[in-house]
Amino acid sequence: MAKVNTKLTAQIRDIKGRKVKQLRRDGVLPATVYGHKFEPISVQIIEKDLIKTYDHAGESGLVDLIVGENSYPILFRNPQYHPLWGNLMHIDCYKVNLKEKISTYVPLEMIGESSGVKAGLILVPVTDEIEVEALPTDLPEKIEVDISKLENVDSVITVADLVVDTAKVEIKTALDQVIVKLEEAKEEVEEVAEETVAPGDVPATNQKTEEEKAAAEAAKKEEN
Repeated sequence: MAKVNTKLTAQIRDIKGRKVKQLRRDGVLPATVYGHKFEPISVQIIEKDLIKTYDHAGESGLVDLIVGENSYPILFRNPQYHPLWGNLMHIDCYKVNLKEKISTYVPLEMIGESSGVKAGLILVPVTDEIEVEALPTDLPEKIEVDISKLENVDSVITVADLVVDTAKVEIKTALDQVIVKLEEAKEEVEEVAEETVAPGDVPATNQKTEEEKAAAEAAKKEEN
């Protein structure tokens, strides 16, 4: 059965700059649609609909963005959050060509139970996403990591251990990259000061390709 994309409705947005504050007060969020050889357009989306869709699709799930009579296959990019309250303020919608492969980052999801953890060892995640290349319609929304294989101290799961459909999805991350491992519990844990990062400064899950960066810059100029 073919995968059915989530659909999200948007309207063309004429309000730009600081005036978008009123949109947010009305429960509507600004967004920008851009892509390779695509003239950027400013849109607005009902906040609750956008958040629900983004929570489901993340940044690797294909979404059909309906704007008037047009439907654009998009991937979410660069969510921007309020630096104090943490609520979503703006998001980019990267229009993809369904016939061209793209590189993006896909989140990893831990499944199963580790006998080593049950015995008192500590589960140490190292990375929570990997880079893959595939046609937009073949992109997995997530990749499962079975931690039941972790039994002893220094047991590790690497990218090479992941199960993906290699006929459709090419893994770009180094195969020896450790995803998760087991370590002995330490009696004393040194307190490490964490650098405070405002939500708005946190980079998007997916890193932009050079092509996406150029299109995003063009979109920013149009936005301002």
